[in-house]
Amino acid sequence: MKKFFIFFTIVLIFSSCSEYQKAMKSEDVAKKFAVAEKQYDKKKYDKAIRLYEQIAPVYKGKPQAEKMFYSYSQSLYKTKQYYLAGYQFESFASSYPKSEKVEEAAFLGAKCFSELSPRYSLDQTDTDKATTKMQEFIDTYPTSAYLTEANAVMKVMKDKIEKKYFENAKQYNTIADYKAAQIALDNFISDFPGTPYKEDALYYKLDSAYKLALNSVPQKMQERLMVAKTAYQGLVKFNASSKFKRNADEMLANIDKDLQQFSK
Repeated sequence: MKKFFIFFTIVLIFSSCSEYQKAMKSEDVAKKFAVAEKQYDKKKYDKAIRLYEQIAPVYKGKPQAEKMFYSYSQSLYKTKQYYLAGYQFESFASSYPKSEKVEEAAFLGAKCFSELSPRYSLDQTDTDKATTKMQEFIDTYPTSAYLTEANAVMKVMKDKIEKKYFENAKQYNTIADYKAAQIALDNFISDFPGTPYKEDALYYKLDSAYKLALNSVPQKMQERLMVAKTAYQGLVKFNASSKFKRNADEMLANIDKDLQQFSK
């Protein structure tokens, strides 16, 4: 009995392979589609994709085209081919606006760009696209079952973009371009008023203002020390128990001490 089962399994495997190979070589579009769907149901997405790729150019307008393009898009998504999947899902949503799958396709099309989004330190073009497309999805389907996940994706993308802008602004402080740092940090705070990096931005603005004052010619030092003092006040107003309070207080003490020379 055991030998028979092994033999039957081997026959089934070879039969399945033979069916797939025949379909690949066949000119029968309907046969290719049927075998592709079998591969899709078995979660053999790579094989399904090869067959879908063969029939996709000539399948538009056919009765089962909607099902084929949906399965094709899903196969690409499940194999993490996100550029192609995103394109196919968007094409599906555009071609079949009345499909029961259109909402899912619109969501997954937007999500593909979030999957392509790199770490914050790299180019954020795909992150920007993901944010734009996911917002379009939320606006189009405000009561969608995917809304919670869509909002979660939006938060991740926005946080990544904010961190990118913050680190870029902070970089001026790191390379000791303190004047540019103050401008960049001010712009960041203005552009992202609710950012979780606001406290950090306010501190590095203070640090930049103070260090710029220290490196100033005498004629500009007093004015710049006062700017630094105002930056300190901005930080403690935002958070009186800031994690930077100790360093900030030391800077303030030095600022007040340095200002004394101008009151004589």
